[in-house]
Amino acid sequence: MGRIFNVNAACSPKLHYMVNMDEQLKQIKAMIDQGQYFTINRARQYGKTTTLHALERLLKKEYVVLSLDFQMFSGADFQTEQDFIRNFCAEILGGMSTEDIPDDIRGQLKGMSDGSIPNERLSLLFRCLSQWCKMSERKIVLFIDEVDSASRYPVFLDFLAQLRGYYIVRDKKPIFQSVVLAGVNDIKNLKNKFAEEHKMNSPWNVAADFDIDLSLTEQGIAGMLADYEEDHHTGMDVQEMAGLIYDYTSGYPFLVSRICKLMDEKIVRDRAWTKEDFLTAVRMLLTEENTLFDSLDNKLIDYPDLKQMLQELLLEGKVIEYVPGNMGIRMAAMFGFVTIINNVIYVSNRIFETRLYNGFLAERSRHNELAQTAAADKNQFIADGHLNMELVIQKFVSYYQDIFGELNDKFLEDNGRCLFLLYIKPIINGAGNYYIEAKTRTNRRTDLIIDYCGQQHIVELKIWRGQEYNKRGEEQLADYLDLYHAKQGYLVSFNFNKNKKAGVQRLKIGDKVIIEAVV
Repeated sequence: MGRIFNVNAACSPKLHYMVNMDEQLKQIKAMIDQGQYFTINRARQYGKTTTLHALERLLKKEYVVLSLDFQMFSGADFQTEQDFIRNFCAEILGGMSTEDIPDDIRGQLKGMSDGSIPNERLSLLFRCLSQWCKMSERKIVLFIDEVDSASRYPVFLDFLAQLRGYYIVRDKKPIFQSVVLAGVNDIKNLKNKFAEEHKMNSPWNVAADFDIDLSLTEQGIAGMLADYEEDHHTGMDVQEMAGLIYDYTSGYPFLVSRICKLMDEKIVRDRAWTKEDFLTAVRMLLTEENTLFDSLDNKLIDYPDLKQMLQELLLEGKVIEYVPGNMGIRMAAMFGFVTIINNVIYVSNRIFETRLYNGFLAERSRHNELAQTAAADKNQFIADGHLNMELVIQKFVSYYQDIFGELNDKFLEDNGRCLFLLYIKPIINGAGNYYIEAKTRTNRRTDLIIDYCGQQHIVELKIWRGQEYNKRGEEQLADYLDLYHAKQGYLVSFNFNKNKKAGVQRLKIGDKVIIEAVV
């Protein structure tokens, strides 16, 4: 059986198509060689477990790797110190080869695991681990995956405190060469969770910063697709497809693999992958239920302030700057919603952004007359499988004036882009995609790219700031069309002057045509 694209649990190079992560593994190994303790905290399904497994394979000749997964512990295993120690020792004995554990150490671990050594304490466990590290011919590295499973139990805080204590005196008392914890939560947030109860400093303040980028690069994706192409000989343009996948996912591992899996197993079936196939896969991905999206949706329910911030960022176009110590921003980044570039917050990738838009807009569309009107009139905008974007713009201007003409300007300025998206979404639903160009999204301007049956439509939405500003916008849009090899673009200006003249006109700028609407 050949390899497949995997989105379930850790990837194996023998079973799955994978992006080469040698450079990242080399950087992580350098931290381990330096004796650093650190946490790999990344969002759900970001390849943390796959990274740990690959790292273990890389290290096993040079180090003894003690690898544990706290997901294998039950809640009862964290209830008391004794419960934790017994299961901790049992997991070591069950996962390590005989030659890596000296007989004396094995006897001590067995005694603590079966309760034959009475009054087990973490201090006793760590004396045993220290003795093991002293006796071992190879230095010992400790990996613990899924540390979030332990985050609500005080015994885990005590365990971290022991690690910290031995780290501080490791020149006198041998202990692990390196400790690597992996999970979604930053250990600082675990500290916050326990701080009031324990009244103590962070038990993990010895940890080094982990700044290694674990996202997949466009070049890495191309390498994975080249492996696939070598097996299947479809004739796809590997570089073009890798570029499309990266543009939409920003290298988020689960999203990359899921799109590839959909194309391989649901859409293409042993022929060259095309851009149209890719856009079909994106539509399928955006409408499916999966564990990653379920996790993100739950975070929006659990953290209302996070949801509010994302709505302001997307629907209102607010520029949100990173402020150190801001818990909302920290949570958004930790859960994978946003990334921070030059101290400004952006949604992490086009897939997340579009799905967030879809969710936020769906909440509003049920009670929005403009969205209901668009859904009812959808068929008039589609002819021979093509979207008549000029007619969409004309009808939007007409309906907008009829429905919102009496509302106050402040409401319309804050919600203008949201209203246009509410109008366009039911029209293209099922056969088209849309996304916002993050680089040009501000509270004054938004570039909307609509893909419909292989044809792209570029729409700029902006607030009217005077004739001179508007003329610059027209010229910018004409230049922007070159990037998409398009001859026609659309400009929608929300004008709140009392004497404005609403309507649609056709402009010629160089060899480009601009359909400009003022509402």
